[in-house]
Amino acid sequence: MQTKFSEDVIPLTDLKVNPGKVVNHAKDTRRPILLTSRGRGVAVMQGLEEYEKNEEEREFIKAVAAGLMEVREGKELELDEVKKKLGIDK
Repeated sequence: MQTKFSEDVIPLTDLKVNPGKVVNHAKDTRRPILLTSRGRGVAVMQGLEEYEKNEEEREFIKAVAAGLMEVREGKELELDEVKKKLGIDK
């Protein structure tokens, strides 16, 4: 989800003063929060559900890319070979 700079850029001092409010904001909006110190970005905070979803998507995309590279390199397997490797060659 796109960051709303008017809402999602928060100074570290706000996090120190009211961490629950910042955490709830990340969780409720499902958007990452940019934490700043002296006007510069220093960290990003996001809700756990969004983090897990993003990691799953990233791993899926990496697996698809690896598979496409194997096909390009001629490393594809026949269905019978895959079944045998997986132990389901019945």
